[in-house]
Amino acid sequence: MRLYEPRPPRRRAPGILEPSFSAVGLVIALWFFSISLTPSLLPREGWVQGIESGVAAMVGYGLGASAYAIARFLTVPAAHGRVRAILLVCALGLIAVQTGFTVWAYVGWQNATRLDFGMEPLSPLVWPAIVLVGAASAAILLIIARTVRTLFRQADNLVDRFMPRRLAVATVGVLLTGLLWWVASGAFVNAFFTFSNWTFSGQDLQTNPDAARPLDPTKSGSPASAILWEDLGRQGRSFVSAGPTAADIDAAGPGGAREPIRAYVGLRSAETLQERADLLLDELIRTDAFDREVMVVATTTGTGYLDPHGMDALEFLVNGDTAIAGAQYSYLPSWISLLADQAEVEDTSRVVFRTIHDYWATLPDNTRPQLYLYGLSLGTTGVEAILSSVDILNEPIDGALMTGAPFLNEMHYEITEARDDDSTAALPVFNSGRTVRFANERGIAPGNVADWGTTRLLYLQHGSDPVVWFNQHLAFEEPDWLRDGERAPDVSAEMAWYPLVTMWQVLLDMPAAGSVPEGFGHLYTVTANLWAWAAVTDTDMADADLTALATHLEERADAAEAALEASPS
Repeated sequence: MRLYEPRPPRRRAPGILEPSFSAVGLVIALWFFSISLTPSLLPREGWVQGIESGVAAMVGYGLGASAYAIARFLTVPAAHGRVRAILLVCALGLIAVQTGFTVWAYVGWQNATRLDFGMEPLSPLVWPAIVLVGAASAAILLIIARTVRTLFRQADNLVDRFMPRRLAVATVGVLLTGLLWWVASGAFVNAFFTFSNWTFSGQDLQTNPDAARPLDPTKSGSPASAILWEDLGRQGRSFVSAGPTAADIDAAGPGGAREPIRAYVGLRSAETLQERADLLLDELIRTDAFDREVMVVATTTGTGYLDPHGMDALEFLVNGDTAIAGAQYSYLPSWISLLADQAEVEDTSRVVFRTIHDYWATLPDNTRPQLYLYGLSLGTTGVEAILSSVDILNEPIDGALMTGAPFLNEMHYEITEARDDDSTAALPVFNSGRTVRFANERGIAPGNVADWGTTRLLYLQHGSDPVVWFNQHLAFEEPDWLRDGERAPDVSAEMAWYPLVTMWQVLLDMPAAGSVPEGFGHLYTVTANLWAWAAVTDTDMADADLTALATHLEERADAAEAALEASPS
């Protein structure tokens, strides 16, 4: 028996596959589609643009249709007849003009950015890919949305028998939204991470074609090492087998180079994190690493990767008198690690650093090596975790180089927000550069007029790196790095901020951040790394010599890339 009198039936919603649409939703969808074509941080391939535009259009459609449905639910007076038609025609006319302009200008915008990046131009024939992928993306999202709406409506109809309609809708909305959120953020996410870890742990057993077991005792995995070659992981094997030899360094330097030390532990090298840290310390002691001029505790990216541009540049700069130590903490690639491995990278960084630092601190000041930290991408999150710990208060380190710090990094964000008034968000100056400085491919930010302290921290970042600039505030707040006077030279002058859409554009730029030429996006040149290390270590090498060394390193990197492309794999 019903507890309430029957109510008039609600307006029938379109079926899941029914070609019926909200007029207000279509207007907003067209506007979102047009602004999705505007430039973002990186050039976009046609299929990527299709995904971006399809999703953006459906977000706009959902907002428009939802706003109209809520207005009807709240019995807000609506325009009718001729007034409604005039308003709709005017809105469609204005948005159609904007859409026509963005469609006409799209290829030109993309090619202007590609020209700046040194990439091949985009053909107008890209439009079929944009349209097909965009339509498919929009259709998939529409089907999912209508399926969820059908679920909500059926639940409403069931609960509607026992309580007033508005209360039923509110109750079902809260309960089902909570349930769907739990499924999406809990069960689904956990299953995704579990499956990803299983998949990529298998890839970690493979060895890159250019990696071979080192025979030099200064390398982990060599016959003299207690760390097995097979346990280093794919990226660890590449790290210890690559890099310059003393002869390579002599060919570019003054001569008398030492064989660089590279110590590394993989996830399979020991059972627990502390055991791996102890094993890494034993390896450093075995190789006499604490007798070197410079020691670097390097935090890896997700898979255990350490950027050769950052590592090689330092070894050449210090004439091989270096020891670099790294530890793997995950099997996952960077784009998954950014979401899954924040705790792991911080814990691993702190434990490994504390283990090495405690031993280093017992050595005499005049005989122990200078101690530095290094991190690329998610590795910088680990470096920041070390810098915020109490372990370095009594025995400070000499400096840190952090490259491409992701949006997760609280210290990077807070320093950028608290920058000096006359500096930009893209290249901040903080406290006149007394401790922390920022640099890009063109060098360190001007305005760092204070004496750099004994502990030198340097962030190397690109204005076009979406890993650095993405954050949730982009949804509803224009970022400082897009404002006039704050924009970096490698960011398109045509890029503008739009609510929701810009956040989606930059998010979609992130997977492509490693697929652009070096010097843009998330790829940092060996020259930039060399000059950054020279600044952090306060080297006394003349600028002309640094320039010559940079040229040598660029040629060496080009030759290595060409050899890798030519080798069968």
